[in-house]
Amino acid sequence: MSKTFFSEDHEYIRVDGAIGTVGISDYAQKALGDVVYVELPKIGARVVRGGQAGVVESVKSASEVYSPVSGEVVEINNTLSSDPAQVNQDPQGKGWFYKIKISNENELDTLKNEAAYNIYIQSL
Repeated sequence: MSKTFFSEDHEYIRVDGAIGTVGISDYAQKALGDVVYVELPKIGARVVRGGQAGVVESVKSASEVYSPVSGEVVEINNTLSSDPAQVNQDPQGKGWFYKIKISNENELDTLKNEAAYNIYIQSL
């Protein structure tokens, strides 16, 4: 069974075993507006918790995507290059960015569960 965690930078990670699927939250995609471009990390890249792992651009602005945990990128969502609107349509489903082999599961403890994240975004 997978569990989903959120960072205060509005990235999510859905964890299933040692693999996490990373993207931006529904809150983030709404704040960005229509997504027109997504820059993803390369497969095999090592990312660190809080480090930049990509860029998402919308008609309003560009924003860095930060990795919620450290690890190695094992898969990217290639469909976003031809259809970046998936980020707006289904951010926590078909609009995922990359999958990571988590190197330090303890870093998940620094993230929020969905209930805590919802409380956090209500305070913004």
